[in-house]
Amino acid sequence: MTAVTQAPATKALSSGRLRRWGSALSRELTTVVITMFGLLLVTFFIARVIPIDPVLAVVGDNAKPETYEAARIELGLDKPLWQQFAIYIGKVFTGNLGTSVLTSNPVTEDIKRVFPATLELATLGTLIGVLIGVPLGILAAVNQGRWQDQIARVVGLVGYSVPVFWIGLMALLLFYAKLGWVAGPGRISVVWQDIVTTRTGVIMIDAALEGEWEAFWDAFSHLILPALVLGLLSVAYISRMTRSFMISELQQQYVIAARVKGVSETAVIWRHALRNAAVPLFTVIALSYMHLLEGSVLTETIFAWPGLGRYLTNALLNADMNAVLGGTLVVGVVFIAVNLLTDIIGRLADPRVR
Repeated sequence: MTAVTQAPATKALSSGRLRRWGSALSRELTTVVITMFGLLLVTFFIARVIPIDPVLAVVGDNAKPETYEAARIELGLDKPLWQQFAIYIGKVFTGNLGTSVLTSNPVTEDIKRVFPATLELATLGTLIGVLIGVPLGILAAVNQGRWQDQIARVVGLVGYSVPVFWIGLMALLLFYAKLGWVAGPGRISVVWQDIVTTRTGVIMIDAALEGEWEAFWDAFSHLILPALVLGLLSVAYISRMTRSFMISELQQQYVIAARVKGVSETAVIWRHALRNAAVPLFTVIALSYMHLLEGSVLTETIFAWPGLGRYLTNALLNADMNAVLGGTLVVGVVFIAVNLLTDIIGRLADPRVR
């Protein structure tokens, strides 16, 4: 009798859980769709509001009136605004972001070429931020008000206050020009550019796949300095937030109870407090990563890093609106994807959210 009554109860519980998951998934998808529509709307109207004539960017300032009009019709600018927006959405969902005036290549191909460089730089910068920032924040929280805490605060202050371009220039002057510890600007030395075949777009991975270890270390030597500059920003943000989360957790009742029971301080910090702070901390790390993906323009410019930030800067200076809007759209999509992934992982990791 007990087994018979337990089976429907278990089935009902499983059904209720599936309904909750389905409801949560539908809400997430609805949010993504609305956000994507808003992103498309914003990028479309940016192109119409900015005082740059896309037709002149194509035909030039000295084009004849008939040439100008023909180009205007070809670009679809003679159609009503709502129709232009519909055409724009259709092109975006087919992967057509237009043609770059500056490079004469499809914007999609340009972004495929430059985005791996930014991804490589932001990933290593975030990894540096996590490996240094999390332990530094924990150390500051455990030793609140002591010299360890003061060091963490100084690191955070430097990371937030000192301009990135100044740090980059000083780093180049010291570690490249004076000491010669690292390679200079650029992504890889000229001698290796045609030797390493592009597969993933990430030079270090491509060099490793081909067994070109000299090229691998050359690429790493070019990467480490700009990654450290970006990593300092990430360390400042992550250490500050880790400190805040850990101070909050160390004041909770379960920590006091664990200490009363005789649990070691190491276990209290790493097994209990950090575990409960992990979910919001993961969100902070994801936000830091997204910030480095879209906010590395100055770093890429200083180090002549051929990434998305430098590509967008050159496009904007040359009134290449297809490239600017295409890059902006890609960054927005990455933001949405990382945010969605972070939310899903948070739900899986934290039973309270589920």
